[in-house]
Amino acid sequence: MNMMTKNFSRRGFLGRSVLATGGALLGGVEGVRAAEGEGAGEMPMVSVFTKHFQGLDFERLADAIVATGVKGVDAPVRKGGHVEPERVEEDLPKLAAVLKDRGLTLTMLTTGINAVNEEQHTEKVLRTAKALGVMHYRMNYFRYDLKKPIWDQVEEWKPAIKDLAALSKEIGIGAMYQNHSGKEYFGAPVWDAYGVLREYPVEQMSFAFDIMHAMIEGGKSWPLELALVKENVGAYYFKNFKPMEGGKFQDCPLKDGVVGKGYVEELKKLKWTGPVSLHVEYLKGSVKEEGYLEKAIAATKGDLATLTEWWGASQG
Repeated sequence: MNMMTKNFSRRGFLGRSVLATGGALLGGVEGVRAAEGEGAGEMPMVSVFTKHFQGLDFERLADAIVATGVKGVDAPVRKGGHVEPERVEEDLPKLAAVLKDRGLTLTMLTTGINAVNEEQHTEKVLRTAKALGVMHYRMNYFRYDLKKPIWDQVEEWKPAIKDLAALSKEIGIGAMYQNHSGKEYFGAPVWDAYGVLREYPVEQMSFAFDIMHAMIEGGKSWPLELALVKENVGAYYFKNFKPMEGGKFQDCPLKDGVVGKGYVEELKKLKWTGPVSLHVEYLKGSVKEEGYLEKAIAATKGDLATLTEWWGASQG
């Protein structure tokens, strides 16, 4: 696989069906309520994955996030992100300082890291993040070659995951692997990735549990997947989608899609107080286009309002 690049680590790094009907899934989400009630707990601080603000300088980025009402930032630190990995030691502290000056918190990173090597600047990125108080980072994906035996590929990736977990433990930062829909993604059915990640403490290696992708892959079985991984979750992602003809789907605002309040009710039962990341990935365009920035701010505010309503909390 393409992740098995030449290793420069000082450790010697080793190297469903689609949707039947939207209505059935929506009923599944809203219908998941335990007999004991809705659960309790305050809404955790929400972070926003700032991919849709990519291209802004740090000052304008911080101002845009303040305008959304979100307090936390899930920042892309990867090729083409807010911070390029090779410049992380110079630029990530600058970003963190600008955010702090606006009353914002850099809570987690989304990275291109799935190995310990110089090519991915692994150690430099993780040590810089930890020094700035960041406790979690999302890993890059592993992708299957469907022409090869599947479990053999998982076994091939295990040494890389073990090496990354060991470095993360040494530094004191938690790696997270996102379940992503698609026939080539390790973790798309959740069970395959769980079989590997469960070997590590959650503080060291965990899931970034993505409800949208879990529902695309598993349909009404998403409560089963959530129940499976709940002790191994580092962060919960919020985004939404609509089913389309031909088994396709379309990203959409949080209030408009298949995912509903039932997801929040499950997290409240778990008394979840950890990281929550809001993804506004349905917007098309870029910050270079006239009017886009205003739309991006408004969309983020709208999704935050929906999440706040689902949680039964008031916006501070």
